[in-house]
Amino acid sequence: MGQVYGDKFAKVYNIMWGNFAENVAPVLLEFYRNRCNISNKYILDLCCGTGQLAKYFLKEDYYVIGIDLSEGMLYYAQENNREFIEEGKARFIKADACNFTIDEEVGLVVSTYDAINHIKDIESLRNCFISVYRALIESGYFIFDLNTRFGLKNSWNSLNFIDRGNIVLLNRGIYDEENNVAVTRITGFIQNEDELYERFDEVVYNIGYDLNEVKSLLEESGFRDVYFAKLRDLGNPILEPEKEYRVFTVAKK
Repeated sequence: MGQVYGDKFAKVYNIMWGNFAENVAPVLLEFYRNRCNISNKYILDLCCGTGQLAKYFLKEDYYVIGIDLSEGMLYYAQENNREFIEEGKARFIKADACNFTIDEEVGLVVSTYDAINHIKDIESLRNCFISVYRALIESGYFIFDLNTRFGLKNSWNSLNFIDRGNIVLLNRGIYDEENNVAVTRITGFIQNEDELYERFDEVVYNIGYDLNEVKSLLEESGFRDVYFAKLRDLGNPILEPEKEYRVFTVAKK
């Protein structure tokens, strides 16, 4: 099972962190169009968050199924894509990324912004990969990013204060190298419609998975041509992915 976030945190996420998905979406779509040569126009956005990545694909005339376990995230995903839901081109459902089924067969499954790092253990990760494999058409692709253990170790031991007027955040991150897990406690205040501030607290876990083990789990689930790449060069494997801060995993069914 992945993490479940509160409603206030989902509101903050929608305002502050949806830009990651907006930045990677064009690259993922270009890879899908130019390299995969697949006509299937159904996309599964796994751990869809507040729906910014889905919106990009929807504007490009794709159909999107979004899955998330957090009702707050799904609320904003639906609000951000209301017109496409009404047109029957999008739907967002509450489901566990580690155990789901969908009616459609999709050509591409994407999961972005550390979502797979939030899956709690190896067995849950294996179940996630099996569920994704079932959802894909033959020769379909699964692409997701991961924070590496190197990246977590060198960037997660930090303290950050953010003041944007309507949102105030204090982020405290610690990386537990022995257990390969980064823990970030986010405490903050967000302004509501009455111009009053509401407090929220959230703890975010990032598991530092061994990339060789991730690759093996994907292959055991049936995937082939599994490799790790940089976002701007998704077609070419990285020789030493464990030395990167973040990698994108590309797996073909």
